[in-house]
Amino acid sequence: MKYVDEFRDPEKARTLTREIHRLVEQIVHDRGGLKRPLQIMEVCGGHTHSIFRYGIHQMLPPEVEFVHGPGCPVCVLPMGRVDDCVALAERSEVIFTTFGDAMRVPGSRKSLLKAKADGADVRMVYSPLDALAIARANPHREVIFFGLGFETTMPSTAMTVLQAHAQRINNFSLFCNHITIIPTIKAILDSPDLHLDGFLGPGHVSMVIGTRPYRFIAEHYRRPITVAGFEPLDVLQSVWMVLRQIAEGRCEVENQYGRIVPEDGNAQALSAIEQVFELREFFEWRGLGSVDHSGVRIRERFAAYDAERKFPVANLKIADPKSCQCGEVLKGVIKPQQCKVFGTACTPETPLGSLMVSSEGACAAHYRYARIDTSALYAHGAASDTLKQGAQA
Repeated sequence: MKYVDEFRDPEKARTLTREIHRLVEQIVHDRGGLKRPLQIMEVCGGHTHSIFRYGIHQMLPPEVEFVHGPGCPVCVLPMGRVDDCVALAERSEVIFTTFGDAMRVPGSRKSLLKAKADGADVRMVYSPLDALAIARANPHREVIFFGLGFETTMPSTAMTVLQAHAQRINNFSLFCNHITIIPTIKAILDSPDLHLDGFLGPGHVSMVIGTRPYRFIAEHYRRPITVAGFEPLDVLQSVWMVLRQIAEGRCEVENQYGRIVPEDGNAQALSAIEQVFELREFFEWRGLGSVDHSGVRIRERFAAYDAERKFPVANLKIADPKSCQCGEVLKGVIKPQQCKVFGTACTPETPLGSLMVSSEGACAAHYRYARIDTSALYAHGAASDTLKQGAQA
């Protein structure tokens, strides 16, 4: 399959792994040793999933470690916003529509899945256009779509609002929880808890916004970043590219995912976002707290489609359970397995925190894949089966 099979070639994976080890040896030699491992943050939850799925973290030398970033929109959803969703869904006149991943995120009282079991009309959809179709078919009900995600999913939501406006479908509204990636990365770089040496930039977000917005990372914060694809060779090559910059003393924005990501992004998608949304003054993130200008809301022109204007929304700030350490994992302060409840009280079947819900969550990916040691396979030339198993998982 074009653009898939060639990016899972085990021989090329071994070659890239050897080159990564060679580069790290050079960096260690040039610096006269390292006081701590080189830390590379993969911003996107899709990369976290690929890293664990294909055992890439086990292929790297001990001097390099991944730090899992907050690039999973379900995972950074604060508990208070889940409670708002449940409250909206429990209104008798409402049909509440959402993507599947968000159904199981715990609120302080219950999840949307539990609300559905208790009688609320909660429906899973694959697109905001599905929600609009439900509104069209149920003119006497209020249909709310739970808008969630980074710039990747914003265009489809924006276009749905534009279509609802054009067709005068007045019983459709959006509970907007869309968030933006750039202020988030800045908040991470400003955090005193982290000492990052480089970044793997998100592939899907970059399809929309392009690579130019990341320049501040290299120019102001002096950190290298490589926008990366999601196949095993994509991730390995991107790690190599970041390490090459470190070895050469460069800090630049490089694009490994050039077959998909243009420098200037997608003009049509950006135009739709600009028409419908405007930045919020601040937005609450699980693990990061309040981050300035990191969320969007519906512009006044389309206020009739804003569920927060149409219905009473408490918008309370609610702390996570004390036993749950999702915040520390999201900030990269601890690894998933270091959480006190990981794999015991908190599993994909019985999640306490959002990181165990989404397939892109670091805890869910670690729980599913990380307990399988593949490092010896790559070292001894038997990586083919591992890549095939990862592709089938």
